[in-house]
Amino acid sequence: MTDLTNVEMEVVEKPRSQWRDVWDQFKTHKGAVAGLSFLIFITLFAAVGPFLWDVDPGRLDIRNKDVRPIYMGLFDSSAKVSWANPMGTDNLGRDIMANIMQGGRISLAVGWTAMVLAVVLGTTIGVLAGYFKRLDGLLMRFTDLVLALPLLPLLLVMMLLFRDPLRAAFGPETGIFLLIVAGIGITSWMQTARIVRGDVMALKEREFVLAARSIGTPARRMITRHLLPNVLSPIMVSATLGLATAIITESALSFLGLGFPSDFPTWGKILFDSVDRMTSFPERVIWPGLAISLTVLAVNYIGDGLRDALDPRIRGH
Repeated sequence: MTDLTNVEMEVVEKPRSQWRDVWDQFKTHKGAVAGLSFLIFITLFAAVGPFLWDVDPGRLDIRNKDVRPIYMGLFDSSAKVSWANPMGTDNLGRDIMANIMQGGRISLAVGWTAMVLAVVLGTTIGVLAGYFKRLDGLLMRFTDLVLALPLLPLLLVMMLLFRDPLRAAFGPETGIFLLIVAGIGITSWMQTARIVRGDVMALKEREFVLAARSIGTPARRMITRHLLPNVLSPIMVSATLGLATAIITESALSFLGLGFPSDFPTWGKILFDSVDRMTSFPERVIWPGLAISLTVLAVNYIGDGLRDALDPRIRGH
């Protein structure tokens, strides 16, 4: 008769989730955590802020124009400050903080949408070029052609050619939004395509792919089941960098006066409107400049953290 008290019961631990391991590795990158925290903050600032700070960004108040930020009162007793406008007002009396919030909504919306479009295009072209040998030469030569084009002049030409027809068809705001998103998206997918193509070509020769092919797995299932999950890491890193590129490009277009209408603020448009009086009111340039710079820096740090966290060799597996 077996003595159950002498039987050692083996405790089987529940296997850890792969995403749990990714998060644990991501947390060790202090810059990435700080970047993620700032990105969440600036997103909430732009998305939720207008509900808390109920000021119309387009409201003109000439009597309260050129109000300085409240901290300027500490350095210049003659400065016109008001707690009703903690970031000050512009030369037309519009509240700067309300405009920064509204501009953040538009700039981030353009960045996220253009990034998704670029990643989808790049991933599709990269997978097709890497998996189907007969398409590789054609798609990669097309990619090289787009890479050889000067992107900023190309975007300026697109804006000049299609701005008026799209504004007439969809309205001034929606038409420009669609044009900017499409312009940034179709000129930003090439790096993603090249990275995905290289990884897919390497994965095609792996044993699990050859085994799946030997049993007659169709190409569509091979791509969605075996290849795409294994190239998720470079796609996510490319997406974070694409978000930063999209925000900078939209800001550059708005700064050049080819973006949204003058009464439709974005961070780049606010920066453009503030340049003429930056010597007298430097804070008007500092606020949108900081918003753009810190957001792009935060996204780049997130990309670095994701690159390390999604690499199984760094995670120790």
